[in-house]
Amino acid sequence: MLRFALELFALFSLGFWGYLAWPFPWPGVLFMVGAPLFAAVVWGLFRSPKALFPLDVVGRSLVEIFVMGAAVAVWFMIGYPSVGVSFGIVAVISGVITGRAEIAAESTSATEATSATEATSEETAR
Repeated sequence: MLRFALELFALFSLGFWGYLAWPFPWPGVLFMVGAPLFAAVVWGLFRSPKALFPLDVVGRSLVEIFVMGAAVAVWFMIGYPSVGVSFGIVAVISGVITGRAEIAAESTSATEATSATEATSEETAR
């Protein structure tokens, strides 16, 4: 639930930056809609659980660092560094916990797959 809230806040941050940092209506509207849309598309293609292009743990981490880091950076750019620091700390803690869980899950599934392959080859050898 926290991860989803962080993802939504990152998208909101990018849209808010587009609204405040650029003249209205053009290019403000373009950045207000385009920046969060671009981040959402990148997240959906590479980072989401049902990603079109699944990546390993390192690749998923890089995508997450890019999106969350961009959200932190925009808070600094629009003059709210306390929001950026707070969001960054929570995002880093959440990312570390999630990353460790993903690494553990991948190593467990790899171990189970190896065990199943060994059991199958032993049965075939008999």
